[in-house]
Amino acid sequence: MSHDHGPRTTHPAPGAHGAPVTDAGHADHAGDADHTGHADHAGHTEQFRRLFWIMLAVAVPVIATSPMFAMILGYEIPRPWNWIAPILGTVMYAWGGAPFLSGAVSELRSRRPGMMLLIGLAITVAFLASWGASLGILHHELEFWWELALLIVIMLLGHWIEMRSLAQTTSALDSLAALLPDEAERVDPDGTTLISPSDLRVGDVVVVRPGGRIPADGRIIRGASSIDESMITGESRPVGRAASDPVVAGTVSTDSAIRVEITAVGSETTLAGIQKLVADAQASSSRAQRIADRAAAWLFWFALAAAVVTAVVWTVVGLPDEAVIRTITVLVIACPHALGLAIPLVVSIATERAARAGILVKDRLALETMRPVDTVLFDKTGTLTKGAPAMTGIETVPDVEPEEVLRLAAAAESDSEHPLARAIVDAAAQRDLAVPAVTDFSSSPAVGVRAVVDGRLVAVGGPNLLHEESLDELPSVDVWRAEGAIILHVVADHRVIGALRLADAVRPESIVAVETLRERGVDVVMITGDAQAVAEHVAAELGISRVFAGVRPADKASKVRELHAEGRIVAMVGDGVNDAPALAQADVGLAIGAGTDVAIASAGVILAGDDPRTVGSVITLSRASYRKMTQNLWWAAGYNLLSVPLAAGLLAPWGFVLPMSVGAILMSLSTIVVAANAQILRRLDLRPARLRELDDAAS
Repeated sequence: MSHDHGPRTTHPAPGAHGAPVTDAGHADHAGDADHTGHADHAGHTEQFRRLFWIMLAVAVPVIATSPMFAMILGYEIPRPWNWIAPILGTVMYAWGGAPFLSGAVSELRSRRPGMMLLIGLAITVAFLASWGASLGILHHELEFWWELALLIVIMLLGHWIEMRSLAQTTSALDSLAALLPDEAERVDPDGTTLISPSDLRVGDVVVVRPGGRIPADGRIIRGASSIDESMITGESRPVGRAASDPVVAGTVSTDSAIRVEITAVGSETTLAGIQKLVADAQASSSRAQRIADRAAAWLFWFALAAAVVTAVVWTVVGLPDEAVIRTITVLVIACPHALGLAIPLVVSIATERAARAGILVKDRLALETMRPVDTVLFDKTGTLTKGAPAMTGIETVPDVEPEEVLRLAAAAESDSEHPLARAIVDAAAQRDLAVPAVTDFSSSPAVGVRAVVDGRLVAVGGPNLLHEESLDELPSVDVWRAEGAIILHVVADHRVIGALRLADAVRPESIVAVETLRERGVDVVMITGDAQAVAEHVAAELGISRVFAGVRPADKASKVRELHAEGRIVAMVGDGVNDAPALAQADVGLAIGAGTDVAIASAGVILAGDDPRTVGSVITLSRASYRKMTQNLWWAAGYNLLSVPLAAGLLAPWGFVLPMSVGAILMSLSTIVVAANAQILRRLDLRPARLRELDDAAS
């Protein structure tokens, strides 16, 4: 293996997000800051909140002066006060009921009957019947002013809670937008100037002080710092970044000042791409949501049929007044309020929770499909491994210590910019070895480097170096060669003193990721274009028993089809252009966020960081979301199917009828229960298990 020391090729550090995390075609929208849909939720929340409190205040005198309510509690209303309930009740119907009436009209026009039509019909019937009773045209028991007031107040409360919950589910967008600092300190010829981040241009240089947020994507040109990337990647520990390393808008320089050259602004930044992905995911439809929508439509016809049957039966038995009461109660209770909220709220909260953990759901259907996945197919390079060379072994002659070989090699390589040289120098730094200064450094392409270290002539290189020196390699390196590793020999004063093994190092967290998936009953398969020997060595280190090796990029998708033919549900994890076909072919594609735009565009889920353990977090989220969806559907639909017959008077022969007011309270209560049940998802800890254990131990 040659050791060419030509111009250095810079490799972004894992997880550095060198490319914007966005999918093709979205760049024009990724930087939108207004988030119109979220603003709509906020506006509706405020509307229903204000209207609820006003109507609650008005409802008090309506209920207190309602003749039927007074009769129930056993007090009399002075005659001059008899018109308070009709007048204020009309105000409540026209003002407090306006959102429901307008929604009912919209559903009629679109010929898509649903919840608003049922509410509008219920309060309209109650309003007309109450006026008929107040004017003496209808029986006095059909006076529903107090129930109309309660119904409107409860419905407003339910809608306020719903809108507040939906607004909270999109708070990830607000949180992401808030990551950008208010000002950026741009470096000018005469010093620095404070400007808005929106005024930055590619090529500008900014100063980021300790504790300050990075205003746009860029690369460090001076200084080094520990960068807190938790808000982007979900990684709880700061990551070391130095000169030439890329940094991401919204992350924090925790301990040192750095200078950053801006490489992307506006819609091209990673942060803007994440915002777009979150917004797209929250706007996308899912299979479960479509099922809930169809269920709500069926519920309308069920409620309408039940109301007709109720009216006919009670009229036939000679109780027309009771027919009106029972029909109104049926229509109120059958409102698919909770059912309509059951699925969207769960998926929206799950999407937001995922975004906060560095899991970006582009397609909600992909999140649902992760639940039954039984096979995860990992690309090797850059996913299970670091994607950059690292020193993984040292062999020495009997009279030389490994630390001495590494110390001399790192010193000789210290002036080189080659990736292999950087790997050797980094290995020495990790072992805290004192690397001496060198003189007479020289490098020869395809041969290696030479330098004088502590008065000794030290050379590091591959086979061509040994050939020039007429030296033999160490016999023990044959095993390394069989594994496909890069082998460099260290020569001191024309004598071989050791050999270094370099390879694409396995991520330590990959071992935990494989263990976690297997514990959950998920098979792990690795796919790579590397030779069989290299692939099997990495697989053995990770504990993976099945490997597809020597696979050309065009054939990766066929391997996914091969797994499909075995009856498997496959999730593919990759980061490169050559992974895109397989990501699209798999049941669920998961792209590493530091990967290419093509891979990201082909995936349904994007892992903003590069930690493969996050795949287990996606499965955890998918399974938890499914449980909440199932619970909410059973609660919402089951409540309606059970309560409608009771409201119709099924148990009337045994002396039990469900009052309309109780039905309205129970209906709104079901909505609150569904919303509260979905909110439990916010407590879900999606950090990788081993990382969470370390954090808990440290705290």
